[in-house]
Amino acid sequence: MRSLILGISGASGLIYAVRALKFLLASDYTVDVVASRASFQVWQAERQTKMPVEPDLQAEFWREQADVPTQGKLRCHRWGDVGATIASGSFRTAGMIVMPCSMSTVAKLANGLSSDLLERAADVQIKEGRRVAVVPRETPFSLIHLRNLTALAEVGVRIVPAIPAWYHQPQSIDDLVDFVVARVFDQFDLDCVPLSRWQGSGQSSGECQPTP
Repeated sequence: MRSLILGISGASGLIYAVRALKFLLASDYTVDVVASRASFQVWQAERQTKMPVEPDLQAEFWREQADVPTQGKLRCHRWGDVGATIASGSFRTAGMIVMPCSMSTVAKLANGLSSDLLERAADVQIKEGRRVAVVPRETPFSLIHLRNLTALAEVGVRIVPAIPAWYHQPQSIDDLVDFVVARVFDQFDLDCVPLSRWQGSGQSSGECQPTP
């Protein structure tokens, strides 16, 4: 099974990455993770703990955060390792998710700029015509943001803003986060999140039913 790349940029909302890893690893997928330099500072601000830099220690860290100690295959890469496997188009993958995605990262991807491994990996996926989804975590969007997002959409990148729904009657923050994660996974035909999906207004009970 080809690896799915998860890029974690320095936008607020790193819980989205944690929940994504939880479901991917628990379903025995292979995931290559690259966290940008800024994400280390954001993690410190959001969780008051340090994210390890060393790839092996970082893999242990993400598994602990996602509470998936053994399942799946997880490889972590340094943000500056432009010689990593995911920096080359000859390394075949199932595509890439950037979640959360900062507006700085959006701008660089939209203009073909690669200053670190995350941006290089995403640029490679785009040029190879593979599936790419970005989860912008910003509000409000400026006209510059919207133009950059439009440029990405025009080359086939899926734009999935971190906007949850309420028709599935969420009871926790995780429920809201998981809705967004599931919609991102939908772009890759992955169905590993127990999401209560809309069943149409004809349902007499008015309830949504979770996928198996």
